[in-house]
Amino acid sequence: MKFFKKILHNGLRVVTVPMKDNPTVTVLVLVEAGSKYEEKKLNGISHFLEHMCFKGTVKRPKAIDISKELDALGSQYNAFTAQEYTGYYAKSDARHFKQIFDIVSDVYLNSTFPEAEMQKEKGVIIEEINMYEDMPNRHVQDLVMKLLYGNQPAGWNIAGDKRNILKMKRENFVKYKRAHYLPEATALVVAGQVTEKEVLKEVNKIFSKVPRGDKSRKVKVKEKQNKPQVLIKFKQTDQTHLVLGVRSYDLFNKKSPALSVLGGILGGGMSSRLFQKLREEMGVGYYVRAHNDSFTDHGFFQISAGVDNKRIYEVLRAILEECIKLKNEKVSEEELNKVKECLIGNMKLSLESSDDIASFYGGQELLKHKMDGVEEKAREIRAVTVSQIQVLAKDIFKNDKLNLALIGPFKEKNKFLKILRF
Repeated sequence: MKFFKKILHNGLRVVTVPMKDNPTVTVLVLVEAGSKYEEKKLNGISHFLEHMCFKGTVKRPKAIDISKELDALGSQYNAFTAQEYTGYYAKSDARHFKQIFDIVSDVYLNSTFPEAEMQKEKGVIIEEINMYEDMPNRHVQDLVMKLLYGNQPAGWNIAGDKRNILKMKRENFVKYKRAHYLPEATALVVAGQVTEKEVLKEVNKIFSKVPRGDKSRKVKVKEKQNKPQVLIKFKQTDQTHLVLGVRSYDLFNKKSPALSVLGGILGGGMSSRLFQKLREEMGVGYYVRAHNDSFTDHGFFQISAGVDNKRIYEVLRAILEECIKLKNEKVSEEELNKVKECLIGNMKLSLESSDDIASFYGGQELLKHKMDGVEEKAREIRAVTVSQIQVLAKDIFKNDKLNLALIGPFKEKNKFLKILRF
């Protein structure tokens, strides 16, 4: 799939992905502003700011003015915040391109942060935090980040601390946005039935006069561990939700394709080793997954599952045994090829719509300043060898990189620590 990239004089990166036969268009703005750019007392401001951007602009003074206009176009729209970026997007029938471009740009550039709306939204965000805490399969992901990275931005909750949320003031948003929402830290992506010429015309109309600034940087992640670690959150649940995580590599590491394949071997699809072991053979849980989470300056490989409380220790031993097998025994060429084609096939299936395409290219451009197409990524996956998988397993499946976070009816971690050995 062809894509075009243009960098404006102010540093804004514009990516256009024409999709001639697709009836839709997606406008996505991504900015380098997430929880890793925050200070402790303002943890949660990136996410709160994302909410506030939809509460009114100079041109569209009220939240209802924004949502009503987008709904009238039959548009799908939303925003999201992660550790290293925030995104705003709208997707619609391609004939509404100019209008959704104008709305998304307005939300991103011209939000007014009304005081009354901010006070109401505090309650909304606290309820969002409560909602995630009531979803153990989701909340355990927050716990594993806390376990791995502790009291530094990478270990903080993206949604923030409830006490922080209640204390935030309008000037906090204005200052934070001024420091981070800058053209040189922004990638604007348009994918769908649109041409580069049409996109650049709208971009130049709205973004060409936006001035550069002095972008605040994020704190570099510090990694420190010399033995297995456990974090338990006691909760009377019917299932134990766990994440077994090992420290791995960042987004730029050349081992990334091999990490994807390793994740596929252990937990990618119904024929994967852990799915077969935990669900089909042992009958202890409904879901099990394995994949690598990579960021610009760190990464970790995780195995997550929701399992029978009474069989948690048995499950952990089984998971660890499968990891040890990959260190001691080479994967067969047949299994390796099956996993590679499964990964490539799923990647292509996930890129059928304009919003998925926008995210695929936009995420790469924002964080890596470089984009690979689907076929380039497929070639990298197909190039992974049996030996690379074994070397990788030996490198990351080590006791001094091993971590376990879980939510369930448990209080003592010593029994878990006795099991945590590769």
